[in-house]
Amino acid sequence: MSVATPIQVFGADEQDVVAVDVLRYLRLAQLVLDEERVPPEAEMSVVFVGEDTIADLNERFLEGDGPTDVLAFPIDDDALPGGRQPDQGGRGPGSPADESAPPIVLGDVLVCPAVAQRQAEALGRDLDDELALLVVHGVLHLLAYDHAEPEATVAMQQRETELLGKFREGETAGEGTAGEGTEGAADDRQ
Repeated sequence: MSVATPIQVFGADEQDVVAVDVLRYLRLAQLVLDEERVPPEAEMSVVFVGEDTIADLNERFLEGDGPTDVLAFPIDDDALPGGRQPDQGGRGPGSPADESAPPIVLGDVLVCPAVAQRQAEALGRDLDDELALLVVHGVLHLLAYDHAEPEATVAMQQRETELLGKFREGETAGEGTAGEGTEGAADDRQ
């Protein structure tokens, strides 16, 4: 009997404008990957960056203008099936793990806490809730969810709501301790 190793979620806080509990958001990313049945040999990162960094990346890679709240950079585009839908995506329970397979590098999610803070204030939301939404949104983008079409937007938003609810339930139930498979932040400034 083989035991699957947990998905590796790495993180860093490379900004110093907003205090961020990086480990909390790594646990959230791990939950999303687990719920989406991503194979355990997958890896990804969540990096909190400043406005200059995210603006530069937004302009260079997405032809955007200025800073944005979250960017997702998928790496192994064809490694996973599209987002989990009722009849597709992910492996089911009891599927054997391929221990000889190289890691699947899903990609990177970059979140800008300064932009998230302004958005949260403008919308009357809690900053932690806004950051959690952005992390979930970014991870779902790595898993091929998008919001280019109205139906896809609705599906993505519904999934975000489900995942955030599950995360909050876990935190309320005392499951908010560091989970296996999450790597500590390389630079956790507070």
